[in-house]
Amino acid sequence: VLEADGAPMSIRTALELIHEALERALSAEESELDAETRWAVVWYRQYGYEPGPYGDAEVAASAMLTSVDGIARAGVAESREGRVRLLKPEELNLDWNPAADRRLTVWKATQHLIALLDRSESGAARLLRQLGGGRGGQARQLAYLLHQISHRRGRQQEAFAYNALVQAWLTLSRRQTS
Repeated sequence: VLEADGAPMSIRTALELIHEALERALSAEESELDAETRWAVVWYRQYGYEPGPYGDAEVAASAMLTSVDGIARAGVAESREGRVRLLKPEELNLDWNPAADRRLTVWKATQHLIALLDRSESGAARLLRQLGGGRGGQARQLAYLLHQISHRRGRQQEAFAYNALVQAWLTLSRRQTS
């Protein structure tokens, strides 16, 4: 690989350019997500699963044309005592049925896939089948984005969980059709 002036490009520079292109592509994909999921990505970048100030949550929610109350009703986060936090995958109801969910979000679908994959590959494959290709594909892209964010923020256990979902995707996809 060569620089614009014809000089050999270092591996580090090439990897940085690849990473920048990937970030641009992922940012473009974020714009296609539902408002609650876009809010959750912003919140996750800043706070992870830790609580943060209600005021910050409301400002971010307003920017996404939603509200903290709407995000909480969607089952993405909880708001208590002036603090807001994302719900962790292990806190979710494993009997969740996306077809009956009136506020289905890509965030919630991804978190449920993570929770189920941790317990049962067949359960995660069943959920992927219920989600369908469109929502399932968005969940995969979100898992990849969350892996990148958590890895950069030093949240290695979370990065591992998101990467596990991305790595298992082909297997889950094959199992959902059988």
